[in-house]
Amino acid sequence: MANVWECIIGGYQVINKWLSDRESDLLGRALTKDEAREITNTARRIAALVLLGPMLDANYQQAKQGVSIVQTSNVTEETNVAG
Repeated sequence: MANVWECIIGGYQVINKWLSDRESDLLGRALTKDEAREITNTARRIAALVLLGPMLDANYQQAKQGVSIVQTSNVTEETNVAG
């Protein structure tokens, strides 16, 4: 499974790109607290997507077969959506 640092969206390694665009040499200053908070929140969101990846993939495969899987709490329900 990929990790947060390796996550690529739109052809860019997200965290690396964000940080490299804000290098102190380019900005002439260190990151602000708001910028540090923003990248931390972004990393957390990516981590959630990475962890959800296998479940999202399984749901996609089931949807291709016409079966919808809905998970609520610890209960998984299957519904045939083929018409």
